[in-house]
Amino acid sequence: FLPAGTPLLFYPPLFFFFFFTANSLNERASYSTRTLFDVFLNVTAKTAFLFILPQYNVSVPTADGELVQYHYGLKDLVTILFYIFIAIILHAVVQEYALDKINRRLHLSKVKHSKFNESGQLVAFHLTSVIWCLYVVVTEGYISNPRSLWENYPHVYLPYQVKFFYLCQLAYWLHALPELYFQKVRKEEIPRQLRCIALYLLHIAGAYLLNLTRLGLILLLLQYLAEFFFHMARLVYFTDENNEKLFNVWAVVFVVTRLFTLTLYILVIGFGLPRVESQALDPERGNFFSFLFNNILFRMSVLLLVCLFQASVMWRFIHFQLRRWREYWNEQSSRKRATAAASGTRQQTKLLKRDSGYHENGVVKAENGTSPRTKKLKSP
Repeated sequence: FLPAGTPLLFYPPLFFFFFFTANSLNERASYSTRTLFDVFLNVTAKTAFLFILPQYNVSVPTADGELVQYHYGLKDLVTILFYIFIAIILHAVVQEYALDKINRRLHLSKVKHSKFNESGQLVAFHLTSVIWCLYVVVTEGYISNPRSLWENYPHVYLPYQVKFFYLCQLAYWLHALPELYFQKVRKEEIPRQLRCIALYLLHIAGAYLLNLTRLGLILLLLQYLAEFFFHMARLVYFTDENNEKLFNVWAVVFVVTRLFTLTLYILVIGFGLPRVESQALDPERGNFFSFLFNNILFRMSVLLLVCLFQASVMWRFIHFQLRRWREYWNEQSSRKRATAAASGTRQQTKLLKRDSGYHENGVVKAENGTSPRTKKLKSP
């Protein structure tokens, strides 16, 4: 990263900040490349597949034959670790080849530059996740058959694409923690981003461990759709501050997704799961957390917390929109008053000129620039 011929004294030491940030991408890329290369070697193939592919596959008998499905376990942490490095590499690629080039043309301030990078990364992630999640939900039939969200609960065994989706989601939000250091995020922004990361990890890991993956997929689809419009509106606003139309679109999408989210929570947790027959505890089958969850006290407590959280989110949204509309109308009224005052002043000036004319070189002239004609007195 330094030009050729630079003296050795100018190379940063091993544990210096700039050396670490400049060479961390190469280290992560080399680690990922070595893991992928190990797949093609017979000796290390089993270990490499532990990092790349989801583990704990089980053959489940069905009417059409056997179906290979998966459940969760401790080995998932190794797979998540590998995809954390992949997410960091993709993050750096988007930053260098897309966002940095746009930033050079816009010449934004430091605060807007940081927010633009954040929204740009999240737009790419949310768009990819919405398309991927929609494909999984449609192909698995969760939309066409809403009863499948709670029937045969707990959903211990997962299709390959469902488990892989959850592992990648956990890897992405875990990779956001070291990115706070790599991107040199301002100290004022770190608490807000940590809260956001913690909430996403809590909801995704909770749905994964409680075997609520079907409900979690649809809720993530709704959440990511609203977040995509919000960050897209921010990007458009940074390029043109007079263009705020996408914020209105985001407001509508946000309200609709909140209503659908709350309805799904009440439908599945409040009405669907109580109809499911209680099953015996079987830790080997992986229903330990779902066995604890599917009792009326714990289930109603979770539903109450979710309703309170959604109500607080809607309250903050309504408060923000009212403040935004109040500022907009105050600005519009002040502009109208300024325009009316300026037009009244111009009209008064025209009337004064028309009535009394004006002076030029000591001579009173009319509005058209000619001297007023004096009347001749008739002699008696």
